[in-house]
Amino acid sequence: MEEELKRLQMENQELREQVKDLLGLREQNQSLQEQVKDLQGQLSVALWQIEELKKQTKDPPAFVKANVSKPKKEGPRKKRAKEQNGARKREAPTHIEEHLIRTCPDCQGDLSGISISRRRQIIELPPPPPVEVREYRVYKGWCASCQKWHEAPFDLPPGQVMGQGRLGVRISTVIAYLRTVMRLPIRQVQSYLQTLHGLPVSVGEIVEIQHRMRKQTVGAVQQLKAQVRASPATQADETSWRENGKNGYVWSVNTPTIRYYEYHQSRAGKVVKELLGETYEGVLGSDFYAGYNVHLGLHQRCWVHFLRDIHELKKRHPNNEELLTWSKDVKEIYDRAVAYTGPDLALPVAKQQAARRVQQRAFEQELWAVCAPYAHTKTPMHTLCERVERFLPELFVFVAIPGVPAHNNLAERSVRPLVIARKISGGTRSPQGSQTRMALFSLFSTWIAQGLDPFSQCLSLLSQPSL
Repeated sequence: MEEELKRLQMENQELREQVKDLLGLREQNQSLQEQVKDLQGQLSVALWQIEELKKQTKDPPAFVKANVSKPKKEGPRKKRAKEQNGARKREAPTHIEEHLIRTCPDCQGDLSGISISRRRQIIELPPPPPVEVREYRVYKGWCASCQKWHEAPFDLPPGQVMGQGRLGVRISTVIAYLRTVMRLPIRQVQSYLQTLHGLPVSVGEIVEIQHRMRKQTVGAVQQLKAQVRASPATQADETSWRENGKNGYVWSVNTPTIRYYEYHQSRAGKVVKELLGETYEGVLGSDFYAGYNVHLGLHQRCWVHFLRDIHELKKRHPNNEELLTWSKDVKEIYDRAVAYTGPDLALPVAKQQAARRVQQRAFEQELWAVCAPYAHTKTPMHTLCERVERFLPELFVFVAIPGVPAHNNLAERSVRPLVIARKISGGTRSPQGSQTRMALFSLFSTWIAQGLDPFSQCLSLLSQPSL
């Protein structure tokens, strides 16, 4: 009986605990229901705010493209062409160190099928070599019969040194490369030779070496000038340069494979004739600077300069609808002129040339029709329209003559290295220094334009016997 009573008491206790748990779950359920109500209220408020924002949102402008998912291409990805694969390739090894394995490191058994598992390359420079000093000792002897001294015959091998200098052509080429291509100041070149090669050289000797190089290569430089004068098309530009603290100008005439520079104190048009000659028959490409007006032959003015001026004008008058429409029409004519591919190639050459000239006149008339209403007015674009009126026969020469670019970018890029050199060194100190700098820049820039190694070309030129 007592055991039954104990059992009932235990069951009663368990029931009480279960009732407590149920009461706790009920309270928790009520709390969760209240949180759900709060969240539902917050959700309804958020949905209302989203709808209000959608009503306030404006449609994107017409020039904004809609997001369109690109269709997935079927099949494997197309491989790039070999010339477009810029992955780095292994260098040709100059020293090979092999690490072979012939026995198993675990059981010491012989291995078979030995082959290369992997390669690793380490590229390093050898220690900078010291300079090589060659001393030629020429002996003499006294002749008792002739009563005079006789010296052993001696001639330096050709192409080792310039003139009576002590520095060989290889060191001279290094100096010219550092000064011209790397655009290092003279004292930095001096520090390089002293630090890496243990060669003490004075500033004056570095300067004199470059002057000797100019004299040694004068024929090659004049040949560049002659080639420019004989080219069917050339581009010219000029930039400021200082000589002995006075302002002057570097003039540059260029073809795709030739760069030629000269320093002149003047920016007048007579320099153009000195560079190209009085009878230049090719097409001269230039900007709209008045100094180039002395060239009376075929002339192509730079469209990039013209379009750049239009862009600057639009920035000053962003709300002028008339200006924006005019600039759009001018740009559209230019784009069509650049895209012109020429007449049917099956036609005779004379008829092709005639057709190109007709197309050139058509573009000129179309451009003037757009610009004529604004010339000699007070509109913002009247100055550019008057420029078109003045230079109209020189704006579409590239349409009539294939291969002539519509811009002057080649000349602009060609003077950029000299602009950087001027900012580093401040210019030159004498007329002789200006001549030397221009001559070396002409040679090295031409070699680079032709895709040649400028160091090897300079060394080869200096190694030739002097004429």
